[in-house]
Amino acid sequence: MMKRMLSIGECMVELRQAEEGLLRKGYAGDTFNTAYYARLAAPKDWAVSYLSAVGIDKVSEEMLGFMESTGVETGFVRRVEGRTPGLYMIHLDKGERSFSYWRSASAAKTLADDPVHLRAAIEQSDVVFFSGITLAILSADAVEALLSELRRARTAGKTVVFDPNIRPHLWQDRTVMLDTINAGAAVANLVMPSFDDEATHFGDADPAATIARYKALGAENVVVKDGANGITLSFAGKPAEFITATRVDKVVDTTSAGDSFNGTFLARYVQDGDARAAATAAARAAAAVIGHHGALVPREALPAAA
Repeated sequence: MMKRMLSIGECMVELRQAEEGLLRKGYAGDTFNTAYYARLAAPKDWAVSYLSAVGIDKVSEEMLGFMESTGVETGFVRRVEGRTPGLYMIHLDKGERSFSYWRSASAAKTLADDPVHLRAAIEQSDVVFFSGITLAILSADAVEALLSELRRARTAGKTVVFDPNIRPHLWQDRTVMLDTINAGAAVANLVMPSFDDEATHFGDADPAATIARYKALGAENVVVKDGANGITLSFAGKPAEFITATRVDKVVDTTSAGDSFNGTFLARYVQDGDARAAATAAARAAAAVIGHHGALVPREALPAAA
């Protein structure tokens, strides 16, 4: 029987540097990137779907066509008249990236506005992934609607996965940001934070502190990503484990490092529940991704086992 992984959030038009001062257009966003890499690594008996909203314009049509070309299903992407996809530009400095955004009319801000559609998509899925960016772009009422459905999904036995992915520029108020991130973590079985975010915004001294804080909120399992410093896993009933990061000789672009880790980890983990093997494969995939430009690299650029 076909199983489904559902990723919820915003896909945007991506502009990145190309040769001779030109820009190259693509499509990306943390939750879609995760879906993309999950589709590359997932077994054939798993579908990978995306839940979002786009407009009815030409760019939206092109975006949907691109998603479908990657194997990510778009049946749960709503079409909203009068809205368009958001757009961002990547700026690179020695492999590290910063961004400029244009997303005031983003259709994805309405992704949770149809409660019947939202519930149906989640009910038809076995694993549901969302992020702090998903929560940041929604109204307060929409956040509550989404978290209510995810809470219901977890109670029903589904796996709910949350990456806090803390981006302060998306939030108008720091207290609201931190409270909402905590609320997102509280509905999840599995939380996948990046340690530098947690140290900066929650003051965690080390990955162990991050794990303890999220477990206190109710997460059964936590995977802490710490870049070149490695990964720390804490899964219910097992001692914490450390996974060494895969060595990278040259960092070209760190865009989507965490997303590629998330997608590969989830695709591997759902196969046999082996978190250590999943993290090792995910670390290898992330190392390959940061050796290339852009958020989404082709299958042939990834390790054979990833």
